[in-house]
Amino acid sequence: MMNSGAQRAELHKTIWSIANVLRGSVDGWDFKQYVLGFLFYRFISEDITSYLNEYEHQAGDVDFDYAKLDDATAEQVRKSMVEEKGYFILPSDLFANVRRCADADENLNETLQRVFKNIEGSAIGSRSESSLRGLFDDLDLNSRKLGDTVVDRNTKLVKVLNAIGDLDLGTESFADNTIDAFGDAYEYLMTMYAANAGKSGGEFFTPQEVSELLTRIATHGKSEVNKVYDPACGSGSLLLQSIKVLGKDKVRQGFFGQEKNLTTYNLCRINMFLHDVNYDHFNIAYGDTLINPQHWDDEPFEVIVSNPPYSTKWEGDDNPTLINDPRFAPAGVLAPKSKADLAFTMHMLSWLAADGTAAIVEFPGVLYRGGKEQKIRKYLLEGNFIDAVIQLPPNLFFGTSIATCIIVLKKSKNDDSVLFIDASERFVHVGNQNQLSPDDIAAIMDAYVKREPVEHFSAVASLEDIRKNDYVLSVSSYVQPKDTREKIDIAALNRQISDIVARESELRTQIDAIVADLES
Repeated sequence: MMNSGAQRAELHKTIWSIANVLRGSVDGWDFKQYVLGFLFYRFISEDITSYLNEYEHQAGDVDFDYAKLDDATAEQVRKSMVEEKGYFILPSDLFANVRRCADADENLNETLQRVFKNIEGSAIGSRSESSLRGLFDDLDLNSRKLGDTVVDRNTKLVKVLNAIGDLDLGTESFADNTIDAFGDAYEYLMTMYAANAGKSGGEFFTPQEVSELLTRIATHGKSEVNKVYDPACGSGSLLLQSIKVLGKDKVRQGFFGQEKNLTTYNLCRINMFLHDVNYDHFNIAYGDTLINPQHWDDEPFEVIVSNPPYSTKWEGDDNPTLINDPRFAPAGVLAPKSKADLAFTMHMLSWLAADGTAAIVEFPGVLYRGGKEQKIRKYLLEGNFIDAVIQLPPNLFFGTSIATCIIVLKKSKNDDSVLFIDASERFVHVGNQNQLSPDDIAAIMDAYVKREPVEHFSAVASLEDIRKNDYVLSVSSYVQPKDTREKIDIAALNRQISDIVARESELRTQIDAIVADLES
């Protein structure tokens, strides 16, 4: 069996081979649509095959193979599969069977289009309909980017099918691969393209190390939680960190989020499936969280983790109904129209359970800007909702070099103090980016848990101290940075100067003597 390191290397090699297949015709974020789409197609095909094969093998039919079953017989399990898995795939529509016939299929693009439509259609009218709807919409099999002719497009589609199909999971059993290969492929792809896509990538992909830190903070002291929420969930990777930190069965009711970018919304739902999260264990909504929030009627969330867009525009005062919105009304003021950061913060506080924790990546300006933002900070502080503020290093995120921060919210604090941590120097260089190492994450978590002052690293400020500072929350106002300037010994410097002056006087005397001698 291949070890996990070897599997990852094989995985990444395969992804690059597909990139070479499509190079020159499909660039940037367009490429990931095809890879993720076919990766998802292979995953659900193998998932349903493995599920049915295992059931029949346990029932005594050790030779049963769903992939070899005729479609008419397979129809008998359609209803139960949609109920249990959320979708149904006929044997003839399985990834392996379509791939096997792909070379000889002159209408491969139409075949795939039909298969994808059938998969989505299998969920219509069921509880899983919203989880499956539109998942293949961004996979344009007739795009001229794949080639000018149908033959050219199908040639590329065959190559992509084969590359994804050749991906070695390390075992013969779909269920026994030593890593979460499909999920890992997703994360690798998103990282690879976010690194090269500038802001458009960084907007909805949070590096794994930052995701881990946020999740460890939000789940600290808990062995399991009711559910996890992200109101700007992007591709969903931040939501899924709770699986890695707590374990899959430790998030009882699943993963909830909202995303207003349609393509990213689809990616998030695909990501859930690729991490083997069943349709009834996630609820990802489409739309603008600030204006049209979903999950109003849900039980409050025990864990909220989020990296919302920085200083994005929103309706604010232009919408007279928002000031009466129960999410924003308590502060008595709305976040500025040009800076929605604290609107997201107020929304998350409203959705937070009484015993929950929210860990939010914020633009640093929210810590010190005046006006409406100062009034919202005052509300959050006087209400005793801010637990900690953590200054992060610069250049952690794709597409921006700014040094962001983390604000930690709680509704049930023991006192009115706020912990400040200056982690601006805690990073390692990886390529062109900075990255939090495991030691950096451990150091930040240690400071968060102990909640004690450490010179140049952490401080605990009382509400009264923060009041006196006009509710400014900049970490540098409370944690004295280390003085990295060169220390100069003034006494020694004066002695050096005196020695230089004396030597200069001596040299002048010698020069005068030489000149006088020459003149005589």
